[in-house]
Amino acid sequence: MTLTLPLTNIELLITPWKLWGFAGALMFTGRWFVQMHYSRKAGRPVIPIGYWIMSLFGSFMLLSYFIFGKNDAVGILSNLFPSFVASYNLFLEISHRKRQTPPTVEVS
Repeated sequence: MTLTLPLTNIELLITPWKLWGFAGALMFTGRWFVQMHYSRKAGRPVIPIGYWIMSLFGSFMLLSYFIFGKNDAVGILSNLFPSFVASYNLFLEISHRKRQTPPTVEVS
């Protein structure tokens, strides 16, 4: 699909991989709005679990775009590291939440 930008003669070729890459970029960028919302709500800097989930999915979407859709080594390297960081922080967050949950006692 070709898209012509308004007021210009610039044409953009839109492929399914580009749409996937744009969605990944929106996911990765949108995490900052999630973080800002929760920080504003708390009145202090907060990083919610949704931030890490969006980081992980956005990184993997962009990584797959750069591997399969574009075959760009710079894009692969620039999105490989954030995926590890997001995975590690998500692991820490889930582990922390499991430790914080009080054990349930069944009464018979």
